[in-house]
Amino acid sequence: MKKSSFRLSIVVAIVTVLLIATVVGVVLYYQRETPAIVAVPTPPPMVAYGIRIDSLNIVYGSVTNNQNLSTLLSPFVPNGTIDQIAKKTTETFDVRKIKAGNRYARVFSKDTLKRTLYFIYEINPIDFVVYDFTDSLKVYKDKKKVTRLIKTANGTISSSLWNCFVENKLDVNLGLALSDVYAWTVDFYGLQKGDNFKVIYEEIFVDGKLIGIDRILASRFQTGGRDFYAYHFEQQGKGVYFDENGQSLQRSFLKAPLKFSRISSRFTKARMHPILRIVRPHFGVDYSAPRGTPVVSLGDGNVHDLGFRGGYGRFISIRHNSVYTTTYAHLSGYAKGLKSGSHVQQGQVIGYVGSSGLSTGAHLDFRVYKNGSPTDPLKLESPPAKPVEKADLERFSQLVKKMNGELGK
Repeated sequence: MKKSSFRLSIVVAIVTVLLIATVVGVVLYYQRETPAIVAVPTPPPMVAYGIRIDSLNIVYGSVTNNQNLSTLLSPFVPNGTIDQIAKKTTETFDVRKIKAGNRYARVFSKDTLKRTLYFIYEINPIDFVVYDFTDSLKVYKDKKKVTRLIKTANGTISSSLWNCFVENKLDVNLGLALSDVYAWTVDFYGLQKGDNFKVIYEEIFVDGKLIGIDRILASRFQTGGRDFYAYHFEQQGKGVYFDENGQSLQRSFLKAPLKFSRISSRFTKARMHPILRIVRPHFGVDYSAPRGTPVVSLGDGNVHDLGFRGGYGRFISIRHNSVYTTTYAHLSGYAKGLKSGSHVQQGQVIGYVGSSGLSTGAHLDFRVYKNGSPTDPLKLESPPAKPVEKADLERFSQLVKKMNGELGK
């Protein structure tokens, strides 16, 4: 009996051990480390001109000389559709304005038919027009995404504003923009060595490429011992430049009728004429500039006289109001379509520098008459445009405070 009991105990022990081992094995099996499931990210959709092109083909090209929309599309689109574009879509975009050198893209199917689904013409680096052939013809304009980067630049004048930008390897287009901001308040032909500026501006990028300068946000220009400040401020949906007191920088008249030249002769009652060799008054200012340099109207007005006028050569007279008249002489030519009676706006190109008439070289003879009497153009003062609206003064003050921190005021 004892012997059989002992054997039974051994069997029970063995079975118990086996059961425990089995349970442990099962637990370990299910608790073993399983390989991690790695989520494969879905690639972002391929988009061009706001169109998903994952399953499509796209080719790019540039318009060549003598090409138009018809020649660009005729290999891919029925003539009837092209006629429809020309007749019915001019309100969206006038196809006659397609320019050589501008980019275009054709989007087509990947099947054997290679059917043209979209044709895109880039009006400029930002704006484009889409011709959608996927269903009935649709034409619409759109814009590329624009990225803006705020930058600062400064410089000190050694000879001229233009040379300052060249010497400091700054974008000369920024110089042009700066001269536009201060066109009414700073005499860029009277700059002295040591005059200086600091400017805060925006650069714009499209498709990761620098397109150019969008606008000047704020600037300080020091000349003649004075600081001239400018702040770009929007009110009523329009951006205007104001000084630190909220007065508009825009005036009834520009400071000069052309950019980046030099004064070769000033207003005087006694000057030796370079050709006639006699002393006589010179009631104007001569701006020396290369032949063909654009000449602009000093202010809004109407063309009073235009034509070849003896020693003045090709000549334009503009009557601005009942008080002021300006004249422009020795031109090489006139702006297209300009004639006596034409209305012109401030800054509008009216002609081009030349040396017609009694002239020893390319320059502009510019004169201002007040109530019929000649007055020194360099001393002409004109009232500013409307200041910042009272309702916007607090918002403007906050902008000035912020920008002054950047300008170091």
